Amino acid sequence: MAKTNSKKNNTPITFDYDVIIIGTGPGGEGAAMNLAKHQKKVAIIERYHEVGGGCTHWGTIPSKALRQSVSRLIEYNANPLFSQNNQSKQLTFQDILSHASAVIRKQVNLRSGFYHRNHVEHISGEASFIDKNTINILRPDGSTEIITAEKIVIATGSRPYRPADIDFKHPRVYDSDSILSLSHAPNHVIIYGAGVIGSEYASIFRGLGVKVDLINTRDRLLSFLDAEMSDSLSYHLWNNGVVIRHGEQIESVEATDDAVVVHLDSGKKMRADLLLFANGRTGNTADLNLPAAGLKADGRGQLKVNSGYQTEVDNIYAVGDVIGYPSLASAAFDQGRIAALSMLDNTSNAQLIVDIPTGIYTIPEISSVGKTEQELTEAKIPYEVGRAQFKHLARAQISNNLVGSLKILFHRETKEILGIHCFGENAAEIIHIGQAIMQQKNGGNTIEYFVETTFNYPTMAEAFRVAALNGLNRLF
Repeated sequence: MAKTNSKKNNTPITFDYDVIIIGTGPGGEGAAMNLAKHQKKVAIIERYHEVGGGCTHWGTIPSKALRQSVSRLIEYNANPLFSQNNQSKQLTFQDILSHASAVIRKQVNLRSGFYHRNHVEHISGEASFIDKNTINILRPDGSTEIITAEKIVIATGSRPYRPADIDFKHPRVYDSDSILSLSHAPNHVIIYGAGVIGSEYASIFRGLGVKVDLINTRDRLLSFLDAEMSDSLSYHLWNNGVVIRHGEQIESVEATDDAVVVHLDSGKKMRADLLLFANGRTGNTADLNLPAAGLKADGRGQLKVNSGYQTEVDNIYAVGDVIGYPSLASAAFDQGRIAALSMLDNTSNAQLIVDIPTGIYTIPEISSVGKTEQELTEAKIPYEVGRAQFKHLARAQISNNLVGSLKILFHRETKEILGIHCFGENAAEIIHIGQAIMQQKNGGNTIEYFVETTFNYPTMAEAFRVAALNGLNRLF
């Protein structure tokens, strides 16, 4: 039993656990593992029948597994060694789902082992607050259990936003979770929402030869990216046959047995085999009975936290998608780890790195770290640009992955690297080389590192040397 002292009479209060964590996604896992390593008694609650959270079962893992299969299919069909006699290979969405399912099983087994080996008790059921230290668990068999803890972590993740006026029960209307249960092969898909999820699925479906209409509610794709990267993605999707409509809003959706018709505010009508609604996400807090713990979520189901991920109730912490930005699986794990450190030591100064890398798994993928050209220009920071085109790299020519580029932004005077942006195959892997240099202190972060260092040849990493030389040649 975990114990703490009552503020009134200094008598010990006995709890069942030191910490209860709600949710087994990356945020919950990060907190659980760190607390367990510090000999805390931890329970983690998961309402789904397997651990891993949305990241493993509906989000990051399955979508990236799908993308990998489609990317290899495209590569196969584009390679003259394999596409002799013009007989290209075809796959359906159902064909590639089997690979995703296999990856999910491996991830579940791996993560279940983590909890078992570290003596974290895994409880199946739906959690809700009775008070700030007490959790009610509704078990899958309908029974209930009440457990208590000194501290509680909310790591319940998020779910796709579903407007009330769209019938998501109709077999032609999907969100990014339910699309994984698609049982037929569509010829034409409308994707509403051109954010990260919408853009990734546009690449996946188009790679399978499906007609894709991508409706963007904004005036450009992924506007948080460096404009050059955003433009590259827009061009590549357009060049591969994706029809992108910018600045549009859905007015209504008409779903029938034969098709789905999307009516836009602009008066346009679009018809396809199915609609994938991918416009926004909501924090999973509605079923937690937050008022009983003294908490209230905002309109998007998200909770406010301080730098140590502590909510307005001092013994309750929150991490991952349920707190909003940056809504990345990588960041969520670190948030859980940092929240655990805050619980162990309230003077802890641990925090996320400033420059968090982003990976967007379109085809080709995009990855960035640091500032964009637009941000540097607005801040009036004198920067220069170094570029490397993948088509000029021997490794890219060997692998026939010629689409893409690497861009390094650096300070003209100090040569400090300010931002790195990559578009192309394996961009999310390549970016970490530059990220590692950006994290160096005491003058170690300069673009000259890439000129002075010998790279393996031929490699994609050589793009950093090529881009560095290109940038330094621009200085005068």
